[in-house]
Amino acid sequence: MNSRERRTDPRVNVNVPLRFRVLNIPNSEELTGESINISQRGILFATAIPLDIGTPLEVWLKMPRELAGDATSEVKCVARVVHVEPNAFLGGKAGIGLHIEQYQARTAAKVEAEIGVGVGVGVGAGMGAGKEPWAS
Repeated sequence: MNSRERRTDPRVNVNVPLRFRVLNIPNSEELTGESINISQRGILFATAIPLDIGTPLEVWLKMPRELAGDATSEVKCVARVVHVEPNAFLGGKAGIGLHIEQYQARTAAKVEAEIGVGVGVGVGAGMGAGKEPWAS
């Protein structure tokens, strides 16, 4: 670890689509990105959407089997932008570093039990539409 490195949790390089919305903008729309790596307390993702350090986000993603095991797991996080690297990725996308402040993970079986039907949890399966049991 170099003198500037502050990470304590190992990161896993994994690319999964994610959705996010800015929490301090009322009725903000869902935006998209793709994870680059994930740790227990953070996410690095690429997006074409400009974000500022300190911006609070709500993030939804489907955890890959490499991290979640056999159970499909959907995660909702509240996170804050702590790092922005403009034009870090192909197509001029920025690298956005997030610190996860809280999260909630749910398996497909748990979602099915909560709403009483088989749903097949995943990105695009109603995530962020305000119909989730956790939506406020």
